[in-house]
Amino acid sequence: MKTTFTAVTEASFVRKTALGVAGLAFVGGAVAGPASHAFAAPVEHTAPAMTTVAQVVDSKPAMDKLVPHGTQGAQSEISLSKDQLANAKAITDTAKKLGMGERGAVIAVATSMQESKLENLGHLGDMNDHDSLGLFQQRPSSGWGTPEQITDPTYAATAFLSNLKQVDGWQDLPLTVAAQKVQVSAFPDAYAQWENQAAHIVQDVWTK
Repeated sequence: MKTTFTAVTEASFVRKTALGVAGLAFVGGAVAGPASHAFAAPVEHTAPAMTTVAQVVDSKPAMDKLVPHGTQGAQSEISLSKDQLANAKAITDTAKKLGMGERGAVIAVATSMQESKLENLGHLGDMNDHDSLGLFQQRPSSGWGTPEQITDPTYAATAFLSNLKQVDGWQDLPLTVAAQKVQVSAFPDAYAQWENQAAHIVQDVWTK
């Protein structure tokens, strides 16, 4: 069950932190010197070694970055379908775009696992928690967006992460505390149980 959240508007999404660009490392060769004097002894020249452009590629993040504080309490795990993994990938990609890195992705994926098991839920009729929808069970009536927006994985992830980004020191908070700052759940400790699996999911989809 949620209480009223900070309204997420399109304007808030403009406040995206610029991502660090993975550049190309160039190996510089020596610059040729002036021509030798005509009477100088001949100098044997060898062909310069070929240089290559080093491609900087993403590597899987280490667990100490994904789970810097260790897990809290008993951990749960579920089997995931291709659609659920695709939703986790959308969340992870959004964390990258917003400059929130591996830790932001883990917090967001774990939150979605608790709220919807990474399923993009529509209205569940009598089983619905008020008007909660989507991966993060966000509510249109609380200012999260329209039903169409909330059920778009990228929009929903951006809405959650943009609010998380406004929490002072979110990177250093235990996962369940960080998630609760945004979700204001009636069960604030429930997010912690998904941290281990969320970390492995993010680690797996990070470079895909």
